[in-house]
Amino acid sequence: MKQFKTLLFAAALFIGATSFTQAQSKVAHINTQDLIQAMPEMAAAQAEMEKLGKTYEADIKAMATEYQNKMKQYEAEASSKTDEENQKRLVEVQTMQQNIQQYQGTAQQQMQEKELALLKPITEKAKAAILKVARAQGFQYVLDSTQGGGVIMADGKNLLDDVKKEMGI
Repeated sequence: MKQFKTLLFAAALFIGATSFTQAQSKVAHINTQDLIQAMPEMAAAQAEMEKLGKTYEADIKAMATEYQNKMKQYEAEASSKTDEENQKRLVEVQTMQQNIQQYQGTAQQQMQEKELALLKPITEKAKAAILKVARAQGFQYVLDSTQGGGVIMADGKNLLDDVKKEMGI
């Protein structure tokens, strides 16, 4: 009987401690994608990316136009040239095509690197603001409620407005 009372007392303490711990854990959520999109730095980063993209696009169009013009010229002159000269021209055109494809790949890679470089300080600033607001309001956990962010349910307080206010957005 004494063991039963001890077991019952231990179970009551465990349940009480678990309930107390759960009551102390405050959880909030925030849609970080909405926060980042609302930041003025993001608009500047997007404008810079568009400008860079247009520059690469113009370069690629110019290269493609040059390639097409050479193709037309060489096709028109093919009958009046020797086989050896036509073969050299074919190699030249193929090299031009490879250069265009290589440039497209390089441009895409550089765009991705630039995007990462622009987004890193923005996301770090957002994270710092989220942490500051969460700590000031006593939250131990802040979940990202962005679509596909892994949150199934977010009934806690949404910190988006408070963090925007902190950031002056």
